[in-house]
Amino acid sequence: MTKYLKKCGIAFYIGEIRVNNELEFNDKKAESIVEKALNLNTLSRVETEYLLGLRDPVDIEGVFSAAKRIREKFFGNKIFFYGFIYFTTYCRNRCTFCFYRKPNLKSPRYRKTPEEVIKIAKDLEDSGVHLIDLTMSEDPLIHGRQDFSKLLDLLKRVRNEVDIPIMVSPGVVPHKILGDLSRAGADWYACYQETHNRDLFSKLRIDQDYDTRMRVKEIAVKEGMLIEEGILLGVGESLKDRAYSISEMKKINAHQIRAMSFIPQIGTPMENWRTPPREEELLTIAVMRLVHQDKLIPASLDIEGVAGLQARLMAGANVVTSIIPPQGDLAGVAQHDLDIRIGKRTVDGIKPYLKELKLKSATVKDYIRWIEKYKKFSPHKVSS
Repeated sequence: MTKYLKKCGIAFYIGEIRVNNELEFNDKKAESIVEKALNLNTLSRVETEYLLGLRDPVDIEGVFSAAKRIREKFFGNKIFFYGFIYFTTYCRNRCTFCFYRKPNLKSPRYRKTPEEVIKIAKDLEDSGVHLIDLTMSEDPLIHGRQDFSKLLDLLKRVRNEVDIPIMVSPGVVPHKILGDLSRAGADWYACYQETHNRDLFSKLRIDQDYDTRMRVKEIAVKEGMLIEEGILLGVGESLKDRAYSISEMKKINAHQIRAMSFIPQIGTPMENWRTPPREEELLTIAVMRLVHQDKLIPASLDIEGVAGLQARLMAGANVVTSIIPPQGDLAGVAQHDLDIRIGKRTVDGIKPYLKELKLKSATVKDYIRWIEKYKKFSPHKVSS
């Protein structure tokens, strides 16, 4: 872990549990912007872009220390865990960055039965996750036929079997279906834009409409669900684009935001692209924490597995996502098999990494309380 952080030019020494919490900066402008965030003032897009462009390790460490302070102010030392179930990998879309794009003959395809999904969901709940993420590609059997009854039935059945919140990640669905998903028991609706640069969006999401994808998130909130939004890093965007995305996610009041490094996928038009330096993802997470102070920010296991988990948590993330049990033959998204079969992407597998950072798992009650703070309606009620 120490080698990983040194490679990123960041002065955290996790292996020795020596983390500098002092706010030290060489760049006085950066220091002023960070102090503004620490005083709970809103950063401008220009200020956000400035922080994203920092390259001095001392300044970056200062941003990380501030992000950690802000996370502690709103969440203490508690971390949330998300169980991930990618239940169908068939897709009608041709996104240039995605391993599961329709023309890719090299991606594994499967459709899990409701019984398989329910068993995995119950196992994940028993393992200690706080949320079940039901993720699918835009499967032609559902989206192509505009028949969402299978999705709704699956959601209802999982809702009846588990007593923790549920996120659905079904791609773009009709507005009516959003209400049906909420009434069927979905607490969250996840739909990533990947970028808020319209020209770049059109190159990444072939023949998809930018405004339609943004609109479904607005409707999901009106229907009583929380929303997750996310961006990809290293797909041709500028620092200005990243700053704009962070501000747009705040504009739509996304409750959970994420930034993930692009991982080139075999069999796609972007398979020969380079993945961006990891320090850029870490700095983006930290800046997101300064802007979206009281919101959830994931540290995904889908980019580097447990090897990169601690760095993302020290950058201000407070959710560990893409927890996948070794049994069940499930795939990830960016790294479809990373750390899964050896059991490291489990709650038990990651708790030691949290302990080293003096972080701990939140309770389900903690998580539900947070949800109810932001939701107009929730099927979960926390006893007083």
